[in-house]
Amino acid sequence: MHKFLRAAGFSMYTKKKDIDKLLDLLERQPSVTKCVQVDEESNVCEMRTEVAPGLGISIVGELKEEGNFEREYYFPYLESNVVGSTEECSVQRHTEKETYSGMVDENRVGITLIFYIQNFLDFREKMLDKEHHSRIGSVCFSGMSIGGKVLLPIKKSQKQIQKAKVSAKERSSLIEAAKNGDEDAMETLTIEDIDLYSQKSHEGRSLLHYRLLLHALRSGVRPVFHYRRNQRS
Repeated sequence: MHKFLRAAGFSMYTKKKDIDKLLDLLERQPSVTKCVQVDEESNVCEMRTEVAPGLGISIVGELKEEGNFEREYYFPYLESNVVGSTEECSVQRHTEKETYSGMVDENRVGITLIFYIQNFLDFREKMLDKEHHSRIGSVCFSGMSIGGKVLLPIKKSQKQIQKAKVSAKERSSLIEAAKNGDEDAMETLTIEDIDLYSQKSHEGRSLLHYRLLLHALRSGVRPVFHYRRNQRS
């Protein structure tokens, strides 16, 4: 079972035989079918069945000479038309099958975003068409989840908001400089990342200790230590 099949509304399908029956049904009534001839002997075909606006199941395989479709794998998809990034995007093909990962260095968040490319056949066609092949101009992100947490916003003053904007702009400039080979910028970013990791690791240990202490109090067990205060004993 695909990890995010339940996120597309198919949580009742947990057994392989039931999933196979579902895929057989979807193959008979696809919303969109697309095939790309990879070379003289092989092709890649995708059948998409939409179950809600922009949401559905994609089945990928090969169309044989006899006209029979041989299924290889499937995945739930969620389409998006909102541009999430216009930074330069590089693409890497997976070794085991005709799937691709995209990678974008997103300066706004200061990290490299790695993602699965859903419209991989469109990309494959562009790669085959060498005359009109061009760089990827923009990326639209979408995501699925089987769980989550609500993070409430923190109210900030105008001074804090302005300070955050200046910090974000400075970090973006450092990242751009590091891309161009500026060693000082690379060193500054490395030190910042180490400090951030150290800070978050410390916060994680404090939170873990708090949870253990709270559990002990709720269970009626007398705690035998307190963080930092009794470290010397």
